[in-house]
Amino acid sequence: MANVEYRQATCTYPGMSAPAVDALDLVVEDGEFMVLVGPSGSGKSTALRMLAGLEMVSSGEILIGDRVVTGAPPKARDIAMVFQSYALYPHLSVADNLAFPLKQKGVSEPERTQRVLEAARLLELEPLLDRRPRQLSGGQRQRVAMGRAIVRQPQAFLMDEPLSNLDAKLRVQTRAEIAALQIRLGVTTVYVTHDQVEAMTLGHRVAVLRDGVLQQCDTPRRLYEHPCNVFVAGFVGSPAMNLDRLPFDGTVVRVGEVAVPLPGAAASAARQAGLSEVVLGLRPDALFPVTAGDSNGAIRLSGEVHLVEDTGSDAWVHLNTPGSPAPLRLVARADARHLPSVGERISVAVRVAEAHVFNPTSGLRLGD
Repeated sequence: MANVEYRQATCTYPGMSAPAVDALDLVVEDGEFMVLVGPSGSGKSTALRMLAGLEMVSSGEILIGDRVVTGAPPKARDIAMVFQSYALYPHLSVADNLAFPLKQKGVSEPERTQRVLEAARLLELEPLLDRRPRQLSGGQRQRVAMGRAIVRQPQAFLMDEPLSNLDAKLRVQTRAEIAALQIRLGVTTVYVTHDQVEAMTLGHRVAVLRDGVLQQCDTPRRLYEHPCNVFVAGFVGSPAMNLDRLPFDGTVVRVGEVAVPLPGAAASAARQAGLSEVVLGLRPDALFPVTAGDSNGAIRLSGEVHLVEDTGSDAWVHLNTPGSPAPLRLVARADARHLPSVGERISVAVRVAEAHVFNPTSGLRLGD
C-alpha cells in the first residue's frame, strides 16, 4: 500500500492551448478512498490516466509511495485499473480472467490458484468461476473486473467510472459493495465519477475539478456545508443549491420586498470588499413551507408553485418568488405527506444561519 501525490502535475494535449489538467497538487493518503469528480471536460479522467501512465505529464511530478513515476511505463507503477467497460476476455472463464494478470507476471500456478480463490470468495464469485463473461450480468462482470485488480495486490486501485454501465438499482448496490470492499482491503483508491451523489457516498475525501483546475478537496460533509466557491456550491448537493445574485446594502440582501439578513462574518466580509451585490446560496433543505401562523418569526418568502417532485422519501417544491429585476426560482424541501399543488401560492421559511454567501466577481466564499 502507498500514498499517491500529484505535484503541480499538468497535462496539455498536442494542439490544445489550455491544459486538460492544470498544475494539480493533490495528496491521496495511504489507504484513503479519494474520489475525483466534476462535469465532462473537467480533467478528472485525464488526471487518473496520468497516474496510470496512460497520458503524458507535460510538467510537474507524480509519486506513488516515495517513488517518482512521472516517466515510468504503466506496468512499472504497481497499480491496477478498473474501467467502465470491464475489459474482460470473452473467450476465457471467470477463473482465467482473474488469473490472467498473475500469469503475465510469471506468478506460479499454485499461488495463482490461491489468489484467485481468495478474490472469488471476497467478491462472492465462487459459483461463477467456470462461466464466460457473456453468461454474466453487468454487476457480475464488474465484480470480475474488480477481482482481476485485487489479485494483483497493487499499491493502488484506479477506477474510471466503473458503475456507469449499470442500471440505477444495481449501481447503488455495487457502490455499497465497493465501499465495503475498500474498507476491508485498505488499499489506496482513486475513483473517477461525474456523479456527485456517487462521489459523496463513496469518498473519504472528494476532489472537485473544473476545466482542469482543482477547486476544492475535502470531506463530503465539509464540501456540502462549506463550499469554497459558487461552482462547488452549485455542483455538490442534490437538488442543487439555490444561487442568486442579489443587491446588498451592507447588512441585508433584498429578495423582492423581503430583507434577508446575512450571517455576521459574511456581511462583514462583503462590506470590507465594498460589494453592492452578493451571490446568496440556500440549500433546498434550508427552506421549508410554512403556514401563516407557524413560522415562529423566521424570515419568510412567498411564491407560486410551478413543480412538485415527490420521490417517496423526499419531496421538493419548485416555486417562483418575486425578485428584482426578475422573479427568482427556488427549490424547497417539503413534507411528502402534505404537498402543495401546482399553481398554489405558499410561503417558505428561511434558515438564515445556513445561508452561503459568495463574491459575485470572483465566485469565492465570503465569511467563514
